[in-house]
Amino acid sequence: MLVATAVPVERDAVAQACPGDSGIEVIAGGVGPALAAASVASALTVAAVHGEPYGLVVSAGIGGGFRPGAPVGSLIVADEVVAADLGAETEDGFVPVTELGFGTVRHEPPADLVRRAAEATGARTGAVLTVSTVTGTAARAAALRERHPTALAEAMEGFGVAEAAAAHGVPVLEIRAISNPVGPRDRAAWRIPDALAALTEGFGKLAPVLEGWNRHDS
Repeated sequence: MLVATAVPVERDAVAQACPGDSGIEVIAGGVGPALAAASVASALTVAAVHGEPYGLVVSAGIGGGFRPGAPVGSLIVADEVVAADLGAETEDGFVPVTELGFGTVRHEPPADLVRRAAEATGARTGAVLTVSTVTGTAARAAALRERHPTALAEAMEGFGVAEAAAAHGVPVLEIRAISNPVGPRDRAAWRIPDALAALTEGFGKLAPVLEGWNRHDS
């Protein structure tokens, strides 16, 4: 399987928990949905060309958490991967691209895998929002929660990873360790080392689930 993080420090946190013979390849695919999609699509294509296609793609890393459901240091497994700002701003508010008659704004990971991953890691499950611009105000955080009441976390790559996986017919999972609250930008409140440690610990528990999961189980 393929695990895609945004940056090398996240990649290393995941790889630390995955033995070399686990069959889990971890890459740092870049920041943002576009670069994440391009990197994952390239990796999936190369694997398929060599006759060794991946059976699962995981988007992993740290992210912001929506209070009170996702406190700093907690682990979130997405039951929905949602493009939260893909659409149009209108006088009546935000309109998702699907209501404009185009594309999609959400992917649903296999429910059985989400359940197993949450049970193994103690993670909470809910929607993880993908944004191109990180939330930095209370007003935007409130607007996102109003549009997506089940959202627990915000990050920048999950939807891009999911789009690439879907194009190759491969299921996707997203897991996030919470480093900061979603809302006013306060670097003093960030707990990146703690979140990276939670990511490593979570993957140590998750790896056996991923290795043993078969998409036909769902």
